[in-house]
Amino acid sequence: MTSQVSSPAEQADGVDGTDGSVVGEQRKPSGTKDVRRLDRVIIRFAGDSGDGMQLTGDRFTSETASFGNDLSTLPNFPAEIRAPAGTLPGVSSFQLHFADHDILTPGDAPNVLVAMNPAALAANVADLPRGAEIIVNTDEFTKRAMQKVGYAASPLEDGSLDGYQLHPVPLTTLTVEALKEFDLSRKEAERSKNMFALGLLSWMYHRPTEGTEKFLKSKFAKKPEIAAANLAAFRAGWNFGETTEDFAVSYEVAPAAKAFPVGTYRNISGNLALAYGLISASRQADLPLFLGSYPITPASDILHELSRHKNFGVRTFQAEDEIAGIGAALGAAFGGSLAVTTTSGPGVALKSETIGLAVSMELPLLIVDIQRGGPSTGLPTKTEQADLLQAMFGRNGEAPVPIVAPRTPADCFDAALEAARIALTYRTPVMLLSDGYLANGSEPWRIPELDELPDLTVQFAQGPNHTLTDGTEVFWPYKRDPQTLARPWAVPGTPGLEHRIGGIEKEDGTGNISYSPANHDFMVRTRQAKVDGIAVPDLEVDDPHEADTLVLGWGSTYGPITAAVRRLRTAGEAIAQAHLRHLNPFPRNLGAVLKSYDKVVVPEMNLGQLALLVRAKYLVDARSYNQVNGMPFKAEQLAAALKEAIDG
Repeated sequence: MTSQVSSPAEQADGVDGTDGSVVGEQRKPSGTKDVRRLDRVIIRFAGDSGDGMQLTGDRFTSETASFGNDLSTLPNFPAEIRAPAGTLPGVSSFQLHFADHDILTPGDAPNVLVAMNPAALAANVADLPRGAEIIVNTDEFTKRAMQKVGYAASPLEDGSLDGYQLHPVPLTTLTVEALKEFDLSRKEAERSKNMFALGLLSWMYHRPTEGTEKFLKSKFAKKPEIAAANLAAFRAGWNFGETTEDFAVSYEVAPAAKAFPVGTYRNISGNLALAYGLISASRQADLPLFLGSYPITPASDILHELSRHKNFGVRTFQAEDEIAGIGAALGAAFGGSLAVTTTSGPGVALKSETIGLAVSMELPLLIVDIQRGGPSTGLPTKTEQADLLQAMFGRNGEAPVPIVAPRTPADCFDAALEAARIALTYRTPVMLLSDGYLANGSEPWRIPELDELPDLTVQFAQGPNHTLTDGTEVFWPYKRDPQTLARPWAVPGTPGLEHRIGGIEKEDGTGNISYSPANHDFMVRTRQAKVDGIAVPDLEVDDPHEADTLVLGWGSTYGPITAAVRRLRTAGEAIAQAHLRHLNPFPRNLGAVLKSYDKVVVPEMNLGQLALLVRAKYLVDARSYNQVNGMPFKAEQLAAALKEAIDG
């Protein structure tokens, strides 16, 4: 990592989620423009879904990561493949928070908004604090475009933006002018305006440019004219910032060297980290990886990524529907693979019968649920945590399934390894609950050393494991390990290990079909005991001041909760924090932890599903704080709610 320049605002270090950047000392660069040092910046790129805002944000993020800042991102895009141009439902945005110290969220409110059209401005201006900078593409502010989003008069001229630092820039015109030497139509040239904007913002915040130039050359290698045009637009945007009088100041955010342990880092999204975690788990188990999946937002990226890694023994099967996807995965598990199926909430509903079959057959299977807003089709591109009860109980009969939930995009890697450990060790399907916020968001990730990865080696059954009263040695497919209660994993085709499979109840030990009431009672209780007995770490509690109030979270609420807790502690409040990775079974010390606090607050992006579970199991008066608007919590909002709980 590059060395860190100390923050000018030491009192703000580590306090995530503040509304604006702290401006420190000002110095003169070698040129004629001022350079101001900031400790953090929150930028939001917004435009039509066809304006390339996700690509622009991703490139800015990549260069920020290579520079050494800590960062967190929030891509936000419409569910429609191509919403009507210039309309509010068609607005796509990408928010990036980067800093010279440890941060945890994409930020509550942008310091800078880049609005490519009136719809982008109208959809996002309410999120801006007073004094924020707004860079608008004036070429798109035509009468018709403004009428589409309800502007009776131009907001650039009617005084409604007087509380902001407005930078009107004719991005389209400048881009077309910069590309006039290329043999492109005006429409083709206009498509590069996002690269012009990227160049301008790269100049404003001193971002490296080499990576983006290399990326553009690679992306358009088969279209050298397009590659050259995008490079020209990118450089023109940089030069515009350098020469125009409208931008008299550029900004510097030093690397966050102190925020990271020594190691090799890369920027990673949750879905990419999950894919890498699954590959690593298969290698650590020395098993082929099989993915049976049907494309669904926001899980499809895992299928796309795993399909690129046949060299690691990965096989991907894009099935005709959700049921076929998990059916193929369960067949692969029976055949001796590390089997995975990926989906979102609607797909879990369709897969529920086969998950129950996996419970009955007691085979290792990973069900990855990238949660999104529901019910039904709901909000395909928005985030939610509302599948916890479905994961816990969403099957017929008593069909317990372990549940693991990552807390950050990078943590998805470790969560995948942990889910694989449980599935392989205990011969059970495992649910992994990520969500759209983690899946699409990104942060720096330290690439682990190989010796840091767990040993997941599996021993398949090789021969008879039971002796009958007459001395005959036989194979019993449901004879259990006394420690884990796992049954043997017998690969089909192994001589002497033939046995029945299916969903009808099995006889203990022999695996024969059994309708005996006593046997069914025993098997149901044994399967539950197997899940209850899974070894999971005790819950760790962060409580430096012996607080009376505990905030308990799970999954992607970790960042906003931790940012809110930091705010409160900085303000002198005592509050404890704990975050669950294992939701079934719960850590064995959870009950004792909950009962040691006078107040327990559970923030969730649902209507109180974890709170319901802990209230029922531990008889504690856990208080819910809930949000179901398709967006992650804001740190300021959570801090206010937690302060009210402390004082109440």
